[in-house]
Amino acid sequence: MVSMIPNCNGGELVTKIINTNLPAKEIIDFRNERDWEKHHTPVNLAKSISIEAAELLELYQWNETADLNRVKDELADILIYSITLAEKLELNINTIILEKIEKNRIKYPNKEKSKLK
Repeated sequence: MVSMIPNCNGGELVTKIINTNLPAKEIIDFRNERDWEKHHTPVNLAKSISIEAAELLELYQWNETADLNRVKDELADILIYSITLAEKLELNINTIILEKIEKNRIKYPNKEKSKLK
């Protein structure tokens, strides 16, 4: 696990910090063991993502840095709720991320590559 993430431009560091085997099963099992699915409606999950994102932002409210352990906790909450929402909506996380990246490539073309054409 990487505890500090310097500015990364892709490549080797990204490979080290991102495991594509997301623990979705563990998240859903945890939810189901507590009978929380009835509360996990899309609107409630969307609200929870926003609330957790605000809590993450609050860590940086008056500082350029924040306690890494608290950042990890808030980021984990955001990811857990996001994975749960994707599961609820029967969306494949990898697919929707790749689709969004493609939309962004069209919307924000690489200016350097555009100059070469």
